[in-house]
Amino acid sequence: MKEKAIDGKVIRVLQGDITEQEVDAIVNAANSKLLGGGGVDGAIHRAGGGEIMKECDLIRKEQGGCPTGQAVATTAGKLSADYVIHTAGPVWTGGDRGEDYLLGSCHRESIRIAGEKGCISMAFPGISIGAYRFPTERAAGIAIETAAEELEKSSLEEVRFVLFDSKSYDIYAQALDKLEK
Repeated sequence: MKEKAIDGKVIRVLQGDITEQEVDAIVNAANSKLLGGGGVDGAIHRAGGGEIMKECDLIRKEQGGCPTGQAVATTAGKLSADYVIHTAGPVWTGGDRGEDYLLGSCHRESIRIAGEKGCISMAFPGISIGAYRFPTERAAGIAIETAAEELEKSSLEEVRFVLFDSKSYDIYAQALDKLEK
């Protein structure tokens, strides 16, 4: 595990299973239709149970889903967290369609919602780095920088980045090392 303190708050990078994190909110790398899926999305829905999908169904009926770069909150079901914050990351198409901005927005919006819900701690997966093909080094830099900026303004005390594999962990840990705060 790597960590960096920022004005009494902390960003941590660790390798593990995001569904096992004991935090107030877990961020889900969701699709824009909130239909569940594979990877992190599937793992969160399986571990959290059907209540999460029921709330996703309601959100879909009310607002059609979750646009890329935005975030919505649901119950965490059987997870130890209080909330799952679903955010729809951008699909990498070469970097000339606003992907960096949208990925930063995923993190900003998730942190904003966690703060509105009164959360003190939250855990992010690597958003868009799997099936959405966002370059991991680039995604890690955006994620860590955005989290550091938002953490300073937020009531949150801890933001974790939980990476499933050692290669992604190493890349996010290096991004945290490079953070100048």
